[in-house]
Amino acid sequence: MIDYTLTRSKRKTISIHIRDGGVEVRAPMRVPVRDIESFIASKEAWIADKLTESRRRMERREGFSLDYGSLILYRGKRYPITAKENGQSVGFNGTQFVVQPGLTPERIMDSCIQIYRSQARQIIKPKAYALAERMGVSFASIKITGAQKQWGSCSRRKRFNISWRLMMADDDLIEYVLVHENAHLI
Repeated sequence: MIDYTLTRSKRKTISIHIRDGGVEVRAPMRVPVRDIESFIASKEAWIADKLTESRRRMERREGFSLDYGSLILYRGKRYPITAKENGQSVGFNGTQFVVQPGLTPERIMDSCIQIYRSQARQIIKPKAYALAERMGVSFASIKITGAQKQWGSCSRRKRFNISWRLMMADDDLIEYVLVHENAHLI
């Protein structure tokens, strides 16, 4: 039998989620444990495949670091990370990500994330408002988040949450996500 954690709620179906090398099962309040375990057993091969994938992703993530000279994605293209020189500003200058000199790989990553967030505010926000106007809808606000599993979402209160990670995608995909979120308002 597969080791798992069980979360019960007012849902109607049983679901299996693989996260960080573990198995989480979500089930309705009144479903008997034997039915849950039967469901898990029927999905054993799928779970094994997904656990293997999840562990590989975790290993890649743990081995990932950025340094000066590393190439990172921005709007679908790769750009180098360079150390700031006299007269340069920290940020993205159109050809490279410029960060403070002498940073550790972790601090370089933090600096690049701040640059992505800043660029998202400058590029995604105006684009989202322009698309909303073209589509004849309006949203209450837009927030740049650190969401890892989805690029964007739209709340019932017409608030958009857009991940800074979307700045790695090309412009067509950025526009697609924004159109998709605006479409929720129609």
